Amino acid sequence: MNNSILAIDIGTTNIIAIVASNDFSNKINILGVGQSKSEGVQKGNITDIKLAGNSIREAVSTALNSSGSIIQKAIVSISGANTKTLRGSGVVNIPSGQITQNDIKQVLKMALYNAQIIADYEVIHVLPIFFRVDDGSTISNPLNMNGSRIEVSVNIITAKKTSLINVRNALKQTNLEVDKFVLSGYANAISTLEEDQRKLGSAIINLGGTTTQLVVQKGSTILYNYFLPVGSEHITNDISVTFHTPYSAANMIKRQYGTLLPTVENEGENDSELNIKKVKLPILGNESESKEISLDQIQPILHARIEETLCVIHDRLVESAAIESIDGGIVLTGGMTYIPGIKELASMIFANIPVKIANPKNIQNGYINFNTPSMSTIVGLLLYELDSENNFELDSNSELRQDTSKQNTNQEQVQNMQMSQQQMQYNQQQSPSTLNDIQEIKTTTKPEKNSKGLGGIIEKISRWL
Repeated sequence: MNNSILAIDIGTTNIIAIVASNDFSNKINILGVGQSKSEGVQKGNITDIKLAGNSIREAVSTALNSSGSIIQKAIVSISGANTKTLRGSGVVNIPSGQITQNDIKQVLKMALYNAQIIADYEVIHVLPIFFRVDDGSTISNPLNMNGSRIEVSVNIITAKKTSLINVRNALKQTNLEVDKFVLSGYANAISTLEEDQRKLGSAIINLGGTTTQLVVQKGSTILYNYFLPVGSEHITNDISVTFHTPYSAANMIKRQYGTLLPTVENEGENDSELNIKKVKLPILGNESESKEISLDQIQPILHARIEETLCVIHDRLVESAAIESIDGGIVLTGGMTYIPGIKELASMIFANIPVKIANPKNIQNGYINFNTPSMSTIVGLLLYELDSENNFELDSNSELRQDTSKQNTNQEQVQNMQMSQQQMQYNQQQSPSTLNDIQEIKTTTKPEKNSKGLGGIIEKISRWL
């Protein structure tokens, strides 16, 4: 049985495809990696299916070829650009008196059935806020508890059907189907949050190329989800427009000299690049000529754009009251976090709230380095599918997400049962032939015994006569 999975992160700057599986010790084993420049994707949405399909095909082909696997379905990230979150609740009776996984699945589906899902939206996650057995207190794990009734309160994350259809159509060009959709912000939370941060509640801010995604997770649920179509490429655009220089030159200046730290802190350092006060930039439309600009003119552009982005996120947290549920602090991740001083600026904006720049959990492998903030989403997809714990949630197929270690144990048990059945069948096939051989031996020996008995009688009669 092939247990390999294909995870695809469709970003606005890069598309990453990874083939992975669980080994015998239930650790994630990376089998193949593919990466391509993202085309046909803008601000979290697919705007050109053909271009996006070509980019996905390039990344997927590289991953599959390097792994030698044949996979027809993929776990795909979906941005929060066209998503909505709503609440729901459900109650079911427990006929057997002991709560099973099937009972948990039924009560989650009842909560989904009772919710008012908008017609143009499709459910991608049903995340429990709490369970209650009979009239007891709220709990997070009701499995195997005794009771006559189980109740659940859930957060339901939905995405616009048209955006999901566009992703499916883009994958069809690679002869792939979507197995599951996973919200990018949820994947970021899975890959970056520690257990204490998850219990206390934390806000995860992914600062990407053209998007900024925010989720607030507490326990096993996403309390708040927000999307802002602003990212690091807007800083590049601001530099290009301000100094009338080509986009590529502006991007180089941003990456090489961009900083939010005061220049005074860099004066004592030996790096010659940090001591450069002016740089030459080509003029847009006449790149043979160039002009000198001071690096002091670049910092205000970075500061204004990043401060504006973080202030919008802060205001959304306050307006939604989600800021009261983030005792675990603020976690920054994504490609924009490489800019020096971004943590200090965020600490000033989110006053009295701890701020941390987090890398995803590093999966050891020989293909790619996951220990960088830009890999948060793809690592979250792998952990979502291959390192699941009993969170008792419904995925985009309305199926209960289960612990993979138990799934692997069940698969081993099934394989052992199959092997034992094959051994029994083999023994049954061998047994009749052995019995037949014995019968043949008996039939051949019986005449000999009869002949000896008749001869003995004739000899006795002759002697008597």
